[in-house]
Amino acid sequence: MKAGELRNLSVDDLQGELTEQYRAYFNLRFREAAGEDIGSAEMKKTRREIARMKTVLTEKLGEQTDRQISQENT
Repeated sequence: MKAGELRNLSVDDLQGELTEQYRAYFNLRFREAAGEDIGSAEMKKTRREIARMKTVLTEKLGEQTDRQISQENT
């Protein structure tokens, strides 16, 4: 998914997608350790997808915190 598509998801949906990507990355590492040739491009793609999701999730959580702080100050 692209970052724009990820920004349209809720925090809960993002966390679910992130969990799925972690599981996929674990499976890739497991298959590689078992001797299967999976290709490094697939692992790289999954790692970047995880990083993208974590970035968007951090942005969303930061926005929620900012809103809470501004509401407390009013």
